Amino acid sequence: MTKADSRTLSFKEDEKLDRKSLRLVQDAQASFHELAKDCVRFANGAGGTLIIGVEDDATEPAADQRVDLALLEKIKKRIGELTVNVSVAAERHVHANGGEYIRLNIRRASSVASTSDGRFYLRIADECHPLVGDDVMRLSEERPGTSWEAMTSLKVEVADLPVENKQKLCSRLRQSDRLKASVKEKSDPELLDHYALCIDKVATNLGILLLGSQKQRRMLSSAPLVQAIKYDEQRKKVAKWLWDDLELSPIELLDAIWKEIPDFRESYELPDGMFRTKVPAFEEAVIREALVNALVHRPYTQRGDIYLNLHPDHLELVNPGRLPLGVTPKNILHASRRRNEGLARIFHDLGLMEKEGSGIDLLYERLLAGGKGIPLFSEGTDSVHVTIPRRVVHPAVVGLLTELDARFHLTQRERIVVGILAQTEGLTAAQLADPLEVTELAALRPWLERLLSLGVLEQSGRTKGTRYFVRPGLLKEAGLDELTSLSRVEAPRLRALILEDLERHSPSPLLEIQRRIGPEIPQPRIRRILTQLRGEGLVATTGARRGLKYHLPKP
Repeated sequence: MTKADSRTLSFKEDEKLDRKSLRLVQDAQASFHELAKDCVRFANGAGGTLIIGVEDDATEPAADQRVDLALLEKIKKRIGELTVNVSVAAERHVHANGGEYIRLNIRRASSVASTSDGRFYLRIADECHPLVGDDVMRLSEERPGTSWEAMTSLKVEVADLPVENKQKLCSRLRQSDRLKASVKEKSDPELLDHYALCIDKVATNLGILLLGSQKQRRMLSSAPLVQAIKYDEQRKKVAKWLWDDLELSPIELLDAIWKEIPDFRESYELPDGMFRTKVPAFEEAVIREALVNALVHRPYTQRGDIYLNLHPDHLELVNPGRLPLGVTPKNILHASRRRNEGLARIFHDLGLMEKEGSGIDLLYERLLAGGKGIPLFSEGTDSVHVTIPRRVVHPAVVGLLTELDARFHLTQRERIVVGILAQTEGLTAAQLADPLEVTELAALRPWLERLLSLGVLEQSGRTKGTRYFVRPGLLKEAGLDELTSLSRVEAPRLRALILEDLERHSPSPLLEIQRRIGPEIPQPRIRRILTQLRGEGLVATTGARRGLKYHLPKP
């Protein structure tokens, strides 16, 4: 099968797309075992596409490249021989430049996929990770032959579900601007079937969860129960709210929790020139997104309450179960795994959650835009914890981001970066990579490039020692100039400070020099300046390693 590209395509590698050379499947240099491994890692993830025929250092196939149709059948045959539970479809495409390439589409496996010799792999971000031991067991638990959502073992007839619940959900779906007109035109029974809420007039577990009565939800045994507990400064319980009667569906729980907890409507008054601005203690979009993540991504095969622990300075949300395999607290900003596809689809189509992979970004953006810290994620033995700051740390950040957004129409990523840097003295590339969950420093470029060209950010230093900070003039305009300190002192001034210090205190080790001229100045930066001064003959040393001391050379 041959398809022509009618537009210029992007073959940028990500979690769902990878590029391979055509040599990988050509007779003389074929490596079908490597191709099989790539197919397994996609199948165990969310599925994906292999573009075969575009080199790593290229953006398109060679103009004279041709693909034999017989090769497509050979690929399908060999993948079938070398893998288990992997389904692929191979297509020959013609690029706009005339060159041909193969598009190999790999479906998400319904159960665990492996190579024929019993090896397991998973694609996390754009890397391939082998799975062994407990990880294979976790993947098996997350990939049953029939998902929990689609099970009909309770034998509840669709006709027995409360009529009001069915009408309410169908009406709400039709009012959503995320549905196509063709879907909105479906009848109520057709809509329930479209969203897999029933199979052959029998309600699925998902249908019972969203449309069932209190009695029917109890039959599920793992429908979500929620407890909200408020603590004072001494960590004593002062209030408690419960949603443990299963009267509400997960959709209805969102509204009930937001409305019933008064702390969610508290706000702070912050000075804004001659006026005062109200900033919510908890922004509605943040709370709803955190709750949606808890309700949509929890394992419904496991019992356990969702806890909202309200403290004076933060909210801790505790969800039963671990993060989906491949997602960790260190990569949660970028990794995306849907544990409950059907539930996520309905929440998205109702406008209750962002598109896949962008919900956590929203938490970062909204919290930083409100002058607060970033959310913190941790994983317990059998639970996930999300900590959401309550108090405003730097009120002026709110005005700064509002002003910059109006002038430059910042993207979500750019708002996150400015929000982080505006609350600090500036960060090195390595320090900035940590909160942004970026493993390679080169991956910072899309976050920083436009901000640097616009003059919103400035940088100093080189390579790993490069420091990024918000332009001091912008900080001053926003009233954030009190953050400015010696950590951003320019190189000529730092050289003068070091020489002045050594004139009074020679010889001195690096730690003592740092302590006297400014503890907030990064030690590697002081060492770099000392090395330069030593090369110029302005500073000499005695001792070595831990005993190394610096002094001015004798006249």
